[in-house]
Amino acid sequence: MATTPTSMAPTATMNRAQECEALKAYIRAVPDFPKPGILFYDITTLLKQRKPFARVVDLLAEHYASQSIAVVAGIEARGFIFGPALAYRLGAGFVPIRKPGKLPAPAAAAEYSLEYGTDKLEIHRDAITRGQRVLIVDDLIATGGTAIASTQLVEQLGGTVAGLAFIIELTFLNGRQRLAQYDVLSLLQYAE
Repeated sequence: MATTPTSMAPTATMNRAQECEALKAYIRAVPDFPKPGILFYDITTLLKQRKPFARVVDLLAEHYASQSIAVVAGIEARGFIFGPALAYRLGAGFVPIRKPGKLPAPAAAAEYSLEYGTDKLEIHRDAITRGQRVLIVDDLIATGGTAIASTQLVEQLGGTVAGLAFIIELTFLNGRQRLAQYDVLSLLQYAE
């Protein structure tokens, strides 16, 4: 469980893998949330720490710095935290990918499967122009459903998915495999 592990903060002498491993000290694991049997990885304990939060944004930006990203698309809700900061670092614009009924202008929609049923994501129809290189960002990839729906939205609007960036990957849920045709970056991997 994360508190304020200042001795675990990433340093300039660490390599990228060591930095990412050190950042795990800032993630709080909450058992049985939002329901029994689920282990929830809480990023709020990382966000409140100035240097680790900045380093997460920097690590993501370093990976995509040379890829001519025009737009960063953040998936609701925690993609809204990292997306604008990452867009700023990349000199790109930011657009939100939202749950249904949240966008005021005409929107494109994509449906995705949940454990029991389906859900939908939307993006403004004028958010991306044909040929723009788009980086999709969210805090976590699990089964990949929201990420796949997000790629469909970008491609529906004529954008090119330059990559998908996540802070946390739950590797045991195999979401990355569903995105095999894309550049997928995750900083922190959890095997269970």
